[in-house]
Amino acid sequence: MRQHGGVELPAGLLDLTGDGSHLPRPEWLDRALHDAIAASDTYPEATAAHVATARRHGRDEAEVLVTAGVAEAFFLLARARPWRHPVVVHPQFAEPDVALRAAGHTVTRVLCRPEDGFVLDPGAVPEDADLVVVDNPANPTGRLHAAATLRALCRPGRVVVVDETFMAFVPGEPQTLTAHRLPGLVVLRSLTKLWSIPGIRAGYVVGDATVVADLRAQQPPRSVTTPALHAVVAATGPQAEAEAGRRAALCVRQRGTLVDGLSELGRTVVESHAPFVLARLGARAHARLRDAGVAVRRTDTLPCLDGSWARIAVREPTATRRLLTTLGLAVTWS
Repeated sequence: MRQHGGVELPAGLLDLTGDGSHLPRPEWLDRALHDAIAASDTYPEATAAHVATARRHGRDEAEVLVTAGVAEAFFLLARARPWRHPVVVHPQFAEPDVALRAAGHTVTRVLCRPEDGFVLDPGAVPEDADLVVVDNPANPTGRLHAAATLRALCRPGRVVVVDETFMAFVPGEPQTLTAHRLPGLVVLRSLTKLWSIPGIRAGYVVGDATVVADLRAQQPPRSVTTPALHAVVAATGPQAEAEAGRRAALCVRQRGTLVDGLSELGRTVVESHAPFVLARLGARAHARLRDAGVAVRRTDTLPCLDGSWARIAVREPTATRRLLTTLGLAVTWS
């Protein structure tokens, strides 16, 4: 579960392993990061970032917590309470499982299966689960769960954590739960994917103030760096809204080109609302693509998936054409 796509990328390969935007950063974000370096001669001060995040989502400051990326939020969550029956919905990537197990918890997995289109059945979650973690859109499937489906997971005495790392790539974000005030519901958001700053660990939690307070109590002092805090302020401000919409719309167009091309080649493609698609390319396709100079993300380390599946990043048309041409020549792959 600790497998990371970056280990699969020798120099010279076309990189389709990623899960974020490859667009250049906006000038206003670069300026904020440069200003943060100048301000790094003092300890990080998170007040402005919390104010900006609360304003962005129309929440009280007690309902938000800025974190060093979504990964930190999962480790805070794992230690926040003595969970009796934590549940993680799969397939998704490693962070919630790794964090909960590192904290000594036994994790139950609820599986969204390929034969069901990776659709989540809320009834599959054990009734006595006191923590449920699900991502939306899901990684690596790209499946977008309906907000009503996720709200149906909420119960008295249960914390429901929805990881919306890739929600910013969905135009208009119609299924986001950031504005929903339900007991026990918290949403995690990442800024690194949309804004091309994976080296700046910047994210936040928004939701039930009681749960947020428990997470805050676990957070080390000044764990979020000054550059990350400046990025949060910039990326939750009004100047970011139009650019976020443009990036989301571009992702939709480029993903359509990729999906159409894969479908024309007879490959099974899961409906995606993310900056990547999950496709069934055939056994050994991952390794054969590498031999041909194209790196895609293997998924056989994840529940429900095997070596016939691969996650493919949405990229500019030239990169997509190279992938499709390579696959098109591989008529004997199975």
